[in-house]
Parts: sequence; structure tokens; C-alpha cells
Amino acid sequence: MNKNELLPYFLASEITQPSPENALFHIIPVPYEKSVSYGTGTAKGPAAILESSQQLELFDGISIPAEHGIYTHPAIGCDDDPEDVLQKISDAVYEVLCLKKIPVILGGEHTVSAGAFSAFKKSGKDFGIVQFDAHADLRDTYEGTPHSHACVMHRALDLKISIYQIGVRSLSYEEHRLRKKLKIGHLDAAAINKTGMPESILPPDFPADIYITFDVDAFDPSIMPATGTPEPGGLSWYQTFQAFESIIQGRNVIGFDVVELSPISGIHAPEFTVARLIYNLFGIITRKQKTL
Repeated sequence: MNKNELLPYFLASEITQPSPENALFHIIPVPYEKSVSYGTGTAKGPAAILESSQQLELFDGISIPAEHGIYTHPAIGCDDDPEDVLQKISDAVYEVLCLKKIPVILGGEHTVSAGAFSAFKKSGKDFGIVQFDAHADLRDTYEGTPHSHACVMHRALDLKISIYQIGVRSLSYEEHRLRKKLKIGHLDAAAINKTGMPESILPPDFPADIYITFDVDAFDPSIMPATGTPEPGGLSWYQTFQAFESIIQGRNVIGFDVVELSPISGIHAPEFTVARLIYNLFGIITRKQKTL
């Protein structure tokens, strides 16, 4: 997709696109797909999410998040080498940070998150990453590349960023050992199933500023079949929002991404689910954070 190709902007059916300076949330579509290892189609994810957002109500049931402004950027061009695409993502995110706004990346495969991580690191912020995912994504390399969707959280560790994982239920033995060695905080799906979602999830010493990376396979496949690497036993809709409420309480979300949606022809529920997830998360952020 050409960088200058315009997609429908988020919620265009209900709002007029504001100027970048007047929008709290900046959506950056990144239709990148180069290292998928099972099902394909993540390159179509951003466009499907934006199309589905046209069916959203402005009122999320509690408030109207769109009142804070939502600006949708042109899609990032993804035909270059992985390093160049990640640099484009980093540059786009950094520009949003310079405006003191909240970047929201729509993937694409999970690799795209690494570009955002580097932009936040460049900004000098002390922040932690909260990862919702079926997989640990802690491999150093996978299938011959460090720029695989299976390696994205290892790239965060390379940048010395604290991470906390929620919903994991599939990881290699080496990843398991790395989590133990580095004492990476986690609340795995099996523990959630056994005891429910705790009121307090993040440890007290976790950074006050957080970036959320949400791989849609964190959801159970019964509500999110449209992803390349599904795993049984995932999060429900309401468990996910219980987790959001917990991790955002007393902390600031400085950015987030939603990745790994692979639309299924003829079934539009998954992409609408993701659009609703994003908009509802806007609502939690704008209601909870005192610095907006």
C-alpha cells in the first residue's frame, strides 16, 4: 500500500476529522505482513478496522470518547525492508509524541510494535509495556530473522524496557526459562481461568506511564477467530476490559497498538470487535487519566 493512499478515517460516519493538534488520539495504520508463520492476512487488518469503525456509536455506554479528538494518518508504506519500515513507524510515532498526543498503531503483524517501542525510548520516557497476547513473543530470532512477530517482546528487552504479560498460554521452553531468569511479570490465561481477573494486576513498582500492545489472539478464538495464530483458552471480552480498568487505574497510557487481525471474508464480526475494543479503550483512558 502506498503511504499516501487514504483509508477511511476512524469513525468518519460520525465525526469530522480534526486537525492533528486538536486530536488526543492519533491512529497510524501499518499494513505490514512479512513474517507470519501460520495464517496470513494481517496486512488487511488496518483497513478492515477503519471500515468497521463506521458502524460504531459515538456513545460508548458511559461517555463520548470522540469528543477528545481522533485523527487518522495515512497508512505507512510497508514495501521496504523490515528495518526501513520500522524506522518509518518510529518516525511517525515520534511526531505524535512531539505533539504530546497518544499514538495508536493498527497492525499488521506484531512486528510493527517494535517501531513504536523505539520511538518512545527515543523520547526519553520512563515507561513499561503491558502485553496482551496468547504468545510470549520472547524469541531472539525466529525463522532466521530478529524482525519476526515472535520476537517483538525480545526487542523491547533489548531496549531495557520493563514488560508485563497478560493472557499468555503458548511459549517455548526457552521463552519460559527467559521469563524466569529475568523475572518478567505475567498473568497467564490459565491463572485467570483458575482464580479470575484480580483487581490489581501490575506490581507497585511498575512504571507509571504504560504502553499497551494488544495482539488480538489474546482473545479466545470463539470471539476472535480472525487471527493467524489462534490459541484456545483465551480472554473473554469482559475479562479484557477488567484488565484494562485495572492496569490504567493510577497510571497513564502513553500509546497503544492493536495487531494481528486477519480478516475473514464474509465474516465482519471480528473487525468490528477490534474497532469497538479500540473505541472503548479510548473511553477508559479519557475517563481514568487525570493528565489529559
